[in-house]
Amino acid sequence: MELEQFHMARYQGSKQFAQLDIPTANATGFTAAADDYMERGIDLNEQLIRNKPATFFMRVSGEAMIGAGIYHGDVVIVDRSIKAINGKVVIVTLNGEMLIRRLEKNFNRIRLIPETTKLSAIEVDPSGADFSVWGVVTYVIHAL
Repeated sequence: MELEQFHMARYQGSKQFAQLDIPTANATGFTAAADDYMERGIDLNEQLIRNKPATFFMRVSGEAMIGAGIYHGDVVIVDRSIKAINGKVVIVTLNGEMLIRRLEKNFNRIRLIPETTKLSAIEVDPSGADFSVWGVVTYVIHAL
C-alpha cells in the first residue's frame, strides 16, 4: 500500500496553494437535488420565430403605434408568411415608404390605423397607389 505524503500538516494560507498541490480528487456523494429538474436554456429563436426564412427584425422609428405598446426604437419581429387579416399590426409599403400600422379591411376598403391621436388613418386605394403588405408583426422587443 502506498502512502500519500503531506508536505505541510498545518494550514499556511491560500496564497501558496496551487492546483498542482492536489495529486488526485476523490469526489463522492450524491448529486445536487436540482439536477433532476434541470432543463436546457431558453432559446429565443425557438420561442419567437415560427418560420425562420420569412422572419425579419426591424427597428421602429416614430410614435405611430404607442397605443399598441410599440415605441420609437423598439425592435419588432415581422413574419412575412402570415396572412394579413383585419386588426393585425402590419408593415406596409405605401408609395415607396414603409409604415407600421393596424390593418383594417372592410369589403373593398383598406385603411391603415395608427395607435396615436397625433396621426389620422390612411385610406388606401389599391388601384391607384403603390401599396403592399410587407409582413405581420408578431412580437415587440423593447427595453424597460
